[in-house]
Amino acid sequence: MLSLDPIIAFIVIVLCFLAIKSFHVPKDGLNAFPPGPKALPLIGNIHMLNLKRLQDSFMKLSKKYGSVFSIQIGTQKMVVLCGYKAVKDALVNHAQEFGERPAIPIFKLYHRGHGVLFSHGDNWKTMRRFTLSTLRDFGMGKTSLENKIHEECDALIKTFKSFEGKPFNNAMIMNCAVANIIVSIILGRRYDFEDPTFKRLMSLLMESAKLLGSPMVMLYNTYPKLMKWIPGDHKTLLKNAAEFQGFLKSNFTNRVDQLDRNDPRNLIDVFLIRQQEEKPYPGYYFHNHNLTILLSNLFAAGTETLSSTLRWGLLLMMKYPEIQKTVQKEINKVIGFSWPQISHRKELPYTDAVIHEIQRFANIVPNNLPHETTTNVTFWGYNIPKGTYIIPSLTTVLRDKTYFERPDEFYPEHFLNADGQFRRTEAFIPFSAGKRSCAGENLAKMELFLFFTRLLQNFTFQAPPGAILDLTPAIGITTPPQNHMICAIPRTWTDSATQ
Repeated sequence: MLSLDPIIAFIVIVLCFLAIKSFHVPKDGLNAFPPGPKALPLIGNIHMLNLKRLQDSFMKLSKKYGSVFSIQIGTQKMVVLCGYKAVKDALVNHAQEFGERPAIPIFKLYHRGHGVLFSHGDNWKTMRRFTLSTLRDFGMGKTSLENKIHEECDALIKTFKSFEGKPFNNAMIMNCAVANIIVSIILGRRYDFEDPTFKRLMSLLMESAKLLGSPMVMLYNTYPKLMKWIPGDHKTLLKNAAEFQGFLKSNFTNRVDQLDRNDPRNLIDVFLIRQQEEKPYPGYYFHNHNLTILLSNLFAAGTETLSSTLRWGLLLMMKYPEIQKTVQKEINKVIGFSWPQISHRKELPYTDAVIHEIQRFANIVPNNLPHETTTNVTFWGYNIPKGTYIIPSLTTVLRDKTYFERPDEFYPEHFLNADGQFRRTEAFIPFSAGKRSCAGENLAKMELFLFFTRLLQNFTFQAPPGAILDLTPAIGITTPPQNHMICAIPRTWTDSATQ
């Protein structure tokens, strides 16, 4: 009979135990990590994911594994939350447990935990509190900011009219107009649409949003030590970030000598005043790098998402001219050619419903920004450990069949009751929900309403002759429409009277 060395025998027993344990899943699936597809060594589930459109893969996987499932990208396990109930339960009812951001390599490199979008702990709390209070101080929700938006609308309308109804691409123009609102709050000024520095900044923002959703950047976030030696989109992204941050720094480093503590002119002034007040611990939160990253966060969040939504809005009006006519009729009846005000929104239920449906259909941030668990949490019968990467899928919320009758169609009636009055739908959370929801949500809603109504008031939008309108979103961390041309036909009082 063969005899085994006691140490070898012990190792064999331990390995067998671990193997059995690793394959053992409770029959009822409770108190286990969420289910998901089997992962391969090193690559995890990358081979079965559409890296350019992860939201499509999540929709497909949720049909098989349910509203709470797991995937593995590289060696990192992630939990995906699908549908309104699961996302809302996590982000609102379990806000503390799901309230952190994971350390994402590409952002870690140039954010270094600062700013507001990808910061953590007390720094995040301080910067978010500062951002919300300063945005309110500089007009968010107030008439003074409405007037600034109308100033930009005037410039936008003038630029659109200059094309005399001929086809043009509105991507850069729309980015400039929307960006000028956040620029007025940050810098206390506006830029001409043709300013070369301003156009360069907008190009950097647009390119960076696209690159952040590229497979190469995802691979960098998965294998940072390997990918740092390989050229690709991640290198371009870091180069863009350095150039953008250089511009921001040049706009505040020389302001300290000009600072009037009794009359702060913009967000930068308020930040620099707080920086001085933070003594005898200067630079703890209100230091220059935090300011640089905060400004870049506000620029990115306050420009690309909103301009993309407006571009979707005009594209959809071209695609569905009858809906465009109905919006214009309502605007004619309630406002005529006067400036619309936020107070008019309640009197424009169909227009308001169309704007909401544009946001739902456009699905601008399809995979949300990622979250991370702050502690071990039992959620929907599953044990999710502290530090787990969480993806609260907004696509599955905004396409949730339980709340939206025709989730894959553009259907403004999702937000109208039987009497044609606007009705709220709880699953409408394009700005996310909970503690990490968009800090500029109220500002964005104001801008969307005023820009959209002013444009529809002044123009009828048509596709160029023979153009095919493609509603397939472009690739990126956000989902703008594909590049397309539009024709903006000026409207007159005569046009209004005949509609």
